[in-house]
Amino acid sequence: MQQTRVEAAKKLLEQTAQQMTEVIFNSGYNDPKAFRKIFRKTVGMTPSQYRDKFQSR
Repeated sequence: MQQTRVEAAKKLLEQTAQQMTEVIFNSGYNDPKAFRKIFRKTVGMTPSQYRDKFQSR
């Protein structure tokens, strides 16, 4: 389940300009701190770093 949510968050970070809180809630998390911890552990970078690197321009 965690992996599915992280993949959803990655897609939102890449394809939308949603604020981070929107991405967190839209990918199924209610706790931003927990989301950031899980995202960083799974992906190897913070959500903001991921967006900067992979967002479609």
